[in-house]
Amino acid sequence: REGPGYVYRCWSAERHDRLPAQGEPEIAGTDLTGFALQLACWGQPDGVGLALPEPPPPAALQVARETLTALGAVDVDGRVTDRGRAVAAVGVHPRLARALLDGAPRVGADRAAEVVALLAEESVAGPGDDLTALWRRLRAGTDPGASARWRTEVRRLTAALPATGAGAGTRDPGGVPDDLAAALLVGLAYPERLARARQPGGSTYLMSGGTAAELGPGSALAGTPWLAVAVADRSPGGPAARIRLAAPLDEATAREVGAPLLRTDREVGWSGTDVVARETTRLGAVVLAERPLPAADPEQVATALLTGLREVGLSLLTWTPAARSLRDRLAFCRYALGDPWPETSDEALLAGAPDWLGPDLAGARRRADLARIDVHDALRRLLPWPQAARLDELAPERLAVPTGSRIRLDYTDPARPVLAVKLQETFGWAAAPRV
Repeated sequence: REGPGYVYRCWSAERHDRLPAQGEPEIAGTDLTGFALQLACWGQPDGVGLALPEPPPPAALQVARETLTALGAVDVDGRVTDRGRAVAAVGVHPRLARALLDGAPRVGADRAAEVVALLAEESVAGPGDDLTALWRRLRAGTDPGASARWRTEVRRLTAALPATGAGAGTRDPGGVPDDLAAALLVGLAYPERLARARQPGGSTYLMSGGTAAELGPGSALAGTPWLAVAVADRSPGGPAARIRLAAPLDEATAREVGAPLLRTDREVGWSGTDVVARETTRLGAVVLAERPLPAADPEQVATALLTGLREVGLSLLTWTPAARSLRDRLAFCRYALGDPWPETSDEALLAGAPDWLGPDLAGARRRADLARIDVHDALRRLLPWPQAARLDELAPERLAVPTGSRIRLDYTDPARPVLAVKLQETFGWAAAPRV
């Protein structure tokens, strides 16, 4: 508004009252990767000392710095590298510049520039989610206006390629079909969007960055085992991102362009029902292959079994009558005498499991081995030796009655031990028995 006059608001008064007084600055919600690269080129990696209208959000700037570091555009101190200057000179988002520079030697300068121009110039995108089909339509000039804008950007990008060295413009090396070339370039730009189908022939995918994604109904890409996703968006609260633009690729190409995300881990842990020991190869969040580990680290296995005990409970152990009886007797002594008699509640036993089950866990390898542990003998490890020597005196397992029988005592209720005996067998007692 530059002077007195009238303002016409094309929304209701109710909506106007709910609007913020000022719109959110663009810097607060945009991708700062390109901005961070320009700051590095100016010699101000964090923008310190620059008179910016709004300071960049620290978290978003940190993500941008991490992306640039992964691209080799800045060093560990945030200073621009020679590669970073080459990326900045291309004049597109640093991710797309990386795809152009690294993709040109693999698929040829012309095709690299064509695909990157398509990704950079959003206004040329047409219907459908098949990137290769869109590329062919632009080549054919189906929409003359879109093709003209696209070709202008292609010429600019081709000219931006260095004449020599890495990323230099080269003739098409051949041997790579268009759909795979498109996927390779998308993967170079967005390796975290390399996606594998969750089920053979399905339309739902898991991207290497860990995000679930799905194709729209009727997509020609449905059933493709692997996709390089160029554009995907996710509605707030939605279970998965919707794939808007993608190209099919194979696992070998996914491994090639996603090499920084490849890792092989040895995993030993509790899977919910048993110990799992395996060697897993992953591309980010996508599991590529796994095989069992024949000789897992015993300490890791023991830790996994303890995790299983905590998750499932002490029912994984075999509680014989003798083991239950000993546990009840210990609980009685704890109730009657306190420390140093051990606590035998489920919580206490689980917390102390590394101590009283430790020697048995050293030789265990799977859930079934827990069931073979002699719990009676293991529980005795809870007792300091002076208490172990007095256990039978203070809480005898059986009690002699006048007939000579030895009757088992029931300590289920530690406050009221029970001796269940026929009345006739008690004749001759001068006083009631005590423990």
